[in-house]
This record gives sequence, C-alpha cells and structure tokens, in this order.
Amino acid sequence: MKRAFIVHGWASYPENCWFPWLKNELEAKGFEVHAPKLPDTDNPRIQNWVPKLAETVGVPDEQSFFIGHSMGCQTIARYLESLSNDLKVGGAVFVGGFFKRLTGLEDDPNAPETEKHWMTESIDLEKVRSHLGKSIAIFSDNDPFVPLDNADDFREKLGSEIIIEHEKGHYCDDDGTKKLPIVLEFVLKISNSLL
Repeated sequence: MKRAFIVHGWASYPENCWFPWLKNELEAKGFEVHAPKLPDTDNPRIQNWVPKLAETVGVPDEQSFFIGHSMGCQTIARYLESLSNDLKVGGAVFVGGFFKRLTGLEDDPNAPETEKHWMTESIDLEKVRSHLGKSIAIFSDNDPFVPLDNADDFREKLGSEIIIEHEKGHYCDDDGTKKLPIVLEFVLKISNSLL
C-alpha cells in the first residue's frame, strides 16, 4: 500500500494549514496517511523531530512518500540522511523548505537559537538524494520567511524539480492556505511514476 507522511513545520501542527485537506484527499485515493505531531513545536530540535518521524514511518520503502512544509522539509531530509544505504523511498514534495537561510524572524526572541540549531548542524544532501526517488520543491515569490535562493540546494543537491508560485506567502494559515491542489497533483504524479 502507498503510504504518505505529512510533516508540519516550526510552530505548526497536523491540524493547521492544508494538512487536513491533503490527508483527506490522499486517503480518498487509497493512501495510508500519517501526519505526526512533532514534539515541542515552538522549540523544534533535530534530536526530537527526526526520531519521531522515524518512529512514525517504521520501515520505509519505495511506496513511502513524504510531504513537508517549512522545517518539515529539513526534518524529512535529515530522516532520509539517517537511513541505511540500501533503503530508498518513493519521493517527496517539499513546500517552502530551506537549507540556506531564513528571514523575517526578528520579532521572535527564541528564533535565533532555533534557526542556528537547524542551519549549523551539517547535513549530507548527496546522501539524502541517494535515498530519495523523485522530488518536487515548491516556493512562493513572496514568502516572508524562506527566500527563493533556498531553491538552489533542492535543485542542485537533491535533484528536485523547482516550482515557483506567485504570492502564496508561506503556505500557511496566515496566508489563508487551507487547500493546496498542486501538492496533491505532484504526490499523485510521483506515486504513479509520471515524473
């Protein structure tokens, strides 16, 4: 059976944004869908989030597909980096992901420590790519937190197809994003080997 894992971002929950809509849509298409609530979402840490995702996935295979939003994209990548060499997943759709830099966090006194934690902990993106089937990375040209130059690592190091949308913000509740058909479209294409 095809399994999908929806991974939320920093200060978010499985009930936010477009995640419930996507879960329902994928379940209607026959997927087994998991959207784990990652621990201490206001103070996310690699050592807490990656093991929680690993626990949720169990044994991954090429029928396992990942959808990440914001820090959820890094969580997926770091999870894939941790896999043993012979394991490969079907693919991923990354939405508003980053490895390079963030902006717009000046008003949050706790943000610098969290940002530093995720940005300075090394990650082997070549190893991540070796476990990843097809991938798509979607960005908005007016995202207040994730500048478009973050697309470079997804394109060049993960081999992701890059989609840049116009004025979609950070794809979350603040932007009124309750449905995201482009994500559903690409999950279905990846899972049916149409890309």
